[in-house]
Amino acid sequence: MGKQKISPEGFVITTAVAACILGTAYWSEQTVNVGGNTGHAAESLVQDTFTAYLLEEEPEENAEENGDEKDYIKWVEFHVTSEAMKQAYQYDLDTYDGDVHLNWVDLLAYLGAKYGGDFSRYRSSDLAETAEKLQMGELSVKELEDTMEYFAYYREAYGAVLDGMVGEYRLEQSDGSMKSFYGLKAFNPIAKGFSYSDYDDFGVSRSYGYRRNHLGHDMMGQVGTPVIAVESGVISALGWNQYGGWRIGIDSFDKKRYYYYAHLRQNRPYAEGLKEGDVVQAGDVIGYLGRTGYSSEENVNNIDEYHLHFGLQLIFDESQREGNHEIWVSGYELVRFLSMNRSEAVRNDATKEWTRKYAFVDPAAEAYLKEHQKTHSE
Repeated sequence: MGKQKISPEGFVITTAVAACILGTAYWSEQTVNVGGNTGHAAESLVQDTFTAYLLEEEPEENAEENGDEKDYIKWVEFHVTSEAMKQAYQYDLDTYDGDVHLNWVDLLAYLGAKYGGDFSRYRSSDLAETAEKLQMGELSVKELEDTMEYFAYYREAYGAVLDGMVGEYRLEQSDGSMKSFYGLKAFNPIAKGFSYSDYDDFGVSRSYGYRRNHLGHDMMGQVGTPVIAVESGVISALGWNQYGGWRIGIDSFDKKRYYYYAHLRQNRPYAEGLKEGDVVQAGDVIGYLGRTGYSSEENVNNIDEYHLHFGLQLIFDESQREGNHEIWVSGYELVRFLSMNRSEAVRNDATKEWTRKYAFVDPAAEAYLKEHQKTHSE
């Protein structure tokens, strides 16, 4: 059955949240509803409290109650556009073998600090100018961190979303050989050649069971469409959830990201043989699109439209994994960005199973398996 992790479709925070970004304060109001039990947290927060809320420090009075002072990010809104991600990624790719290698997350953190996280202000010339200075040695990332008040916050926040997605990997070629590459090693959640439609639906209302917000990204498609692992990781949840139906949860190796794939196909939701604890590689087929869920009874199609619910949770502290402090971010722009990298799958007519066409080796998965084996042998 698998671990019954609270579904992002069954979780809504409703509280008065104050955040201060680059000196601009804004308020958002929500409602806390977990597993059908509603709780309300509405409190007046003074300036230093909500500044600390955004910038990794727990308010002093709460720290005293807990007996120690926590120091981790409590909230993230990920509004980086796919266009900004593509531009930053291209600089990273183009400079990989150069004297100065530009890290794409560093570049996006610069833009985040410059715009206060508001990428409606994004201009490609802003990044081009700074990238050129970095390449010419006229500027360094350390100087950005020292001179931009919120650079460190955005670097950690955006890094939690993106750090595992670019790097070295090996990919099988048409002649069967394996070739090494550097670049994007994360994939769109829908297999290559399968159509889907989507829109930015993060935060829209849901009503099954109780009032809540949608904390994921829906991708509408045909039943049986192969669902792809976005990033390599470890399966930590697999089974039925009344909100998400048949679903899979995958932790990244650094445990900063929890990927949630829900409403999988009735009767045969998963790739053959998949189980909790398995290591999957980015681009692997992990399941099939369906419309299960919204039922306490297993294997029921109660969702109106066939679609994949793709969710991304960020974890800066283990206390954020379950309950009121979970951080879910929008996957809309990320999915648009990942559309440049879609895993090709082939069907076995005898078993009716889909698998990836070309073998892929992620060094991060190799390192994890090696360490895991070493730990178990000691």
